[in-house]
Amino acid sequence: MSKLFESIKIKDIEFKNRIVMSPMCQYMASSGQSNSWHQVHYGSRAIGGAGLIIQEATAVSPEGRISPGDLGLYSDEQISGLAEITTFVREHGSVAGIQLAHAGRKAACAKAWDGGKQLSIEDGGWQTVAPSAVPFFPDDNPPVSLDDEGIAKVISDFRSAARRAHKAGFQLIEIHAAHGYLLHQFLSPLSNHRTDQYGGNFENRARLLLEVVASIREVWPDHLPLFVRISATDWAEGGWDVEEAVKLSALLKDAGVDLIDASSGGLIPTARIPLGPGYQVPFAEKIRKEAGIMTGAVGMITEPLQAEEILQKGQADFIIIGREFLRNPHFPLMAAAALNEDIEWPRQYGRARK
Repeated sequence: MSKLFESIKIKDIEFKNRIVMSPMCQYMASSGQSNSWHQVHYGSRAIGGAGLIIQEATAVSPEGRISPGDLGLYSDEQISGLAEITTFVREHGSVAGIQLAHAGRKAACAKAWDGGKQLSIEDGGWQTVAPSAVPFFPDDNPPVSLDDEGIAKVISDFRSAARRAHKAGFQLIEIHAAHGYLLHQFLSPLSNHRTDQYGGNFENRARLLLEVVASIREVWPDHLPLFVRISATDWAEGGWDVEEAVKLSALLKDAGVDLIDASSGGLIPTARIPLGPGYQVPFAEKIRKEAGIMTGAVGMITEPLQAEEILQKGQADFIIIGREFLRNPHFPLMAAAALNEDIEWPRQYGRARK
């Protein structure tokens, strides 16, 4: 059997294959609430055979939303809609995961198809927060530097969202600490100019993420997996780099994290990223080997043979597919055919199998 379709178990959760749907924002929520778009979007990927579906960045607080269209888990009222999604996903053989996130200084933006620029308060935006009062774009409204009370609220918000995620039926949490959002902002010296216990050296910059992990573990059952997505590098001189990413990943493993979703970039708009097929795979490989933790490879992985080769070489444990899943909700069915794997199809689609 190919590695791509080999099952794997983490704690009490068994994944039928190594294909993961990456969290990708849909900007279709209203006041953080899910709707029929999300049900169809995630449900179709479960029918299509994904082993794990990680729901898009779901804000732990209203001010943590990237846009007014973001999903949220900052209210108990948001649980029931998400529970309908997780029920369907699980019924069709996929593991239901969720990415919990806080956008920090990259919050309060228009939807992507409306330009994505930061909204003024008059136009429906809100005051953003960050480790330091440094905006993402020079003409953005400067974020407020979080004080001790604000940091405590962030930690509490992640904890409360994790509790709600369990009630909604999610089987896995991924903490979003990548792509220039709040937890990444604390990690990088380019965005974190603090001089207190949350700034300066590596240990201080990593403190908030580790405290968020510890807080979530207080309410997230021990038998369910916990992932963290990080940016392995800022792609910028003087920024967060892969050596620090390896060091952080080892600390996260000791803190009870099961897998590192190894992405990169997103912290500054001027970064020059060498895009290409599998361009981030070396980060997953290095972290896996040097930190001794499971990893997921992500970034321009579009072909079944490409995905299989990554696993065969021991560069990662999971293949995390983003845009290809937008193009093809049934990517796993196509991949199985390409790799000569005889997998179970939805009975309703059986007539199209040959």
